[in-house]
Amino acid sequence: MPTDFNLSCVLFDLDGTLVDTAPDLIACMNKAFRHHGFPMVDPEAIKPFISFGAMAMIKDCLGDTATAQEQDAILTSMLDFYQDNIAEHSVFFTGILDTLTEIEARDLKWGVVTNKRERFTLPLMEALQLTGRAACIISGDTTGHPKPHPEPMLEACKRAAVNPLECVYIGDAPHDITAGKNAQMKTLAAAYGYLKPDDQPETWGADALITTPAQILTWIDTALCR
Repeated sequence: MPTDFNLSCVLFDLDGTLVDTAPDLIACMNKAFRHHGFPMVDPEAIKPFISFGAMAMIKDCLGDTATAQEQDAILTSMLDFYQDNIAEHSVFFTGILDTLTEIEARDLKWGVVTNKRERFTLPLMEALQLTGRAACIISGDTTGHPKPHPEPMLEACKRAAVNPLECVYIGDAPHDITAGKNAQMKTLAAAYGYLKPDDQPETWGADALITTPAQILTWIDTALCR
């Protein structure tokens, strides 16, 4: 840890890092498959693709068995179902709520930067009673570019009134780490998230690899007590 690093804000990816949204996303996708006459899929097989968006989930499941038009129709249905069931079964990863409380107790700000669209991000944050606690909430369509572009990261800093050089970003996909690095933030790779079997998070270039949310606090305390 560089001796000149001053931590002032902890930023999180949403799906697969802050919240386990897989149960709702996969349930709505399977409902859309059934609605359009396609077989449902094993939730565990598709979970690693959640961090790459709904269409990536659909394409991985269907491959060449559905036309582009059919995939688009399934996507529309899935998102409509999801909007109506935004937090039916989604839960915090074990230890996340305690981690947020401890971050606040250390007088640090925290926020969310996700590629999820505002249509879903804002109602989900509200349902989880996080809206009033977060210093910023940035979605995939809040700025002109989603991650890994640095624009959403920099917008988060602007809204939270912090310097990017004093932030750490935590995510469970390579584009999360790239986004943080592009904005000159420290980065933590969340290996407890939605990783694919062939993912090697230790090669993503993050400043540290964490296997549980509790390890976020260990990293923070090291940064604060350097």
